[in-house]
Amino acid sequence: MDVALLTVGDELLSGETANTNAAWLASELSARGVGVKRVLVVPDEKDVITEYVRGFSESFDAVIVTGGLGRTPDDVTMEGVARAFDRPLEPNDLARVDIEQTVAEFARHRPELDIDVDIEGEAALPSGARALVNEPGLSPGCVVENAYVLPGIPEEMKAMFESVAAEFSGTIRMRTLYTTDPESNLIDTLTETSDRFGVSVGCYPDNEAGHNRLKLTGTDENELDRAVAWLRDRVTIHQRG
Repeated sequence: MDVALLTVGDELLSGETANTNAAWLASELSARGVGVKRVLVVPDEKDVITEYVRGFSESFDAVIVTGGLGRTPDDVTMEGVARAFDRPLEPNDLARVDIEQTVAEFARHRPELDIDVDIEGEAALPSGARALVNEPGLSPGCVVENAYVLPGIPEEMKAMFESVAAEFSGTIRMRTLYTTDPESNLIDTLTETSDRFGVSVGCYPDNEAGHNRLKLTGTDENELDRAVAWLRDRVTIHQRG
């Protein structure tokens, strides 16, 4: 399964907010054997969101979109996604009920605050979409065709992803080794490892820790194990404490 990640937000592009959502999602998906093929940040612009959701939907098994949900002027993600699939926005019954309950619960706990929520607007999702309720927050997400739309607030995004995580799986497996050999001394050995066993090999230096991390990825568990055994005989292995 190959997936693209599309993170939405002017604050991400300006550097005001670190894109921790993309890093967390990529890690979770990779752990499930999913190939993360694209990670892209786009502004809060409907046309741009539509363009990339449509393109990624056609090119990959799934696209996960995060950020820009809600009713403030810069929250245009849901409309952009709806346009990508030529669907109108319309109130979703499940989303409406969940929002009503969330608002009522908030009012009970904070009666001194006069909150004004456009419930119909908040509950508007692309026609025919599957609503994803927002347990820690207010704005719902959804699944429309092969696009998964999640909130940008990390706590809410993580909770919503967990509700659909079982729908993501793949055959990519990985192994990790650590070596104190200099990266320049590893080039020929790593190239031969890749050619001999048909696996991908990456080298990631960590000067502060004083070692290099070697990551081997592939879809054949036996070939990965053979590659690791072969590599162990040819590099200086560092045992992490």
